[in-house]
Amino acid sequence: MNSSHCLRFESVSSRREFFGRAGLGLGAAALASLLAPSPAQATSGSRPTSHFLPRAKRVISLFQSGGPSHLELFDPKPLLKERFNEDLPDSVRRGQRITGMVAGQARFALQPSKYSFQRCGEHGTWISDLLPHTQRIADDLRVVRSMRTEAINHDPAITFFQTGSQQPGRPSFGSWIDYGLGSLNENLPAFLVLISVASDNKAGQGLLARLWGSGFLPSRHQGVQLRGAGEPVLYLENPDGVTRPHRRAMIDRVAALNRLRWRETGDPEIETRIAQYEMAYRMQASVPEVMNLDGEPESTFKLYGEDSRKPGTFARNCVLARRLAERGVRFIQLYHRDWDHHGGLTERMPVITRDVDQPSAALVSDLKQRGLLDDTLVIWGGEFGRTPYAQGEAKADHYGRDHHGKAFSLWLAGGGIQSGPAYGETDDFGFNVASDPVEIHDLQATLLHCLGLDHTRLTFRFQGRQYRLTDVHGHIVRGLLRT
Repeated sequence: MNSSHCLRFESVSSRREFFGRAGLGLGAAALASLLAPSPAQATSGSRPTSHFLPRAKRVISLFQSGGPSHLELFDPKPLLKERFNEDLPDSVRRGQRITGMVAGQARFALQPSKYSFQRCGEHGTWISDLLPHTQRIADDLRVVRSMRTEAINHDPAITFFQTGSQQPGRPSFGSWIDYGLGSLNENLPAFLVLISVASDNKAGQGLLARLWGSGFLPSRHQGVQLRGAGEPVLYLENPDGVTRPHRRAMIDRVAALNRLRWRETGDPEIETRIAQYEMAYRMQASVPEVMNLDGEPESTFKLYGEDSRKPGTFARNCVLARRLAERGVRFIQLYHRDWDHHGGLTERMPVITRDVDQPSAALVSDLKQRGLLDDTLVIWGGEFGRTPYAQGEAKADHYGRDHHGKAFSLWLAGGGIQSGPAYGETDDFGFNVASDPVEIHDLQATLLHCLGLDHTRLTFRFQGRQYRLTDVHGHIVRGLLRT
């Protein structure tokens, strides 16, 4: 096989070598961009790449893993109390599928919430008394009561929420944002993840690292998990006897070897490896600084609650989320677990809501008083809601609920979202969406819009087709946007 170049012909020994050489032209440009930070990666205030003027620069996702019950938190249904222990009407269920955990029940007995609600803020948004701190920031929020998802089990539902597909292997939301917009701080990854557990150490549903993975995008776009205790990032610190100058010399030599290999193959993952070694070196200085709260005033711990002094708690992670937002991290993903209440809901809900209520509200208030809420988009919610019928017997004070994806709630704040009255409604049973449905892909399209990204244009070619976060679906929910 011969290749033509400026009227000269060079012999190419193999198909592999031909394709390797063919990729070097574009690869050289990509590598040059990697080693010299682009405008999107610079910290000089230059405008990042986007399709149009963004309202938000960054996202903080407060993900409540396990399926928080909308009926206990944001969507009161007096009819359930009136019809306590009656069967869910067939006209409401409409033959919709249910999980295997309740398929054997003889009946689906309606179960009212044990908890009371208050109308909060100027718009009178209904919020449960389980969330007194959230009640006080109601005017900064937009509760969406009309969320819908097709998934009814945890893994596909969380995967769908995070990646736009129920099947694993797709890039996560944060990876898409990093790919589309790049970083605002060259010393920290654009996508960072923090995981907490309940204050009583109950673990709840497990979480897989692929939820913050880059899928088929270059691996440099995957999320980096920060650990709550011990080393924030495993193997980041130098071992005993290795100084920072030694580490710098090692990275330079390894980079030189990697470049030699890259010239032979043009493999883009080698570019990622070079860039990630550089990032790890810079993180050795930046991560300890951001994780150290010694410089925070007492007012911070009072605002977020005493748990914010304890590493690994949701409250502590909310403080860290604010610090990361201040330092220009694009996508900050917090996970809190143990919202899966098939039984004992009335025992677990007060524990879990106490863990997250004050710090979630504090984060919104803290961002607002620092002038960061206008360009920081905050999301609070889980992968689905819970059924209006009991799992097992319906009881006044001790009950559980199964998974429910056909109607659930979450809230949004800041970053281009118009605060105001709740968006959308469910039927009188809280089972179906009655008005203004918001599908998962619609939510994703809307959040990308706030970041200045057109969800139909943010694509990546893989296995012969163009992929996007919203697949071939998704509509911007204009009613949620600030005008």
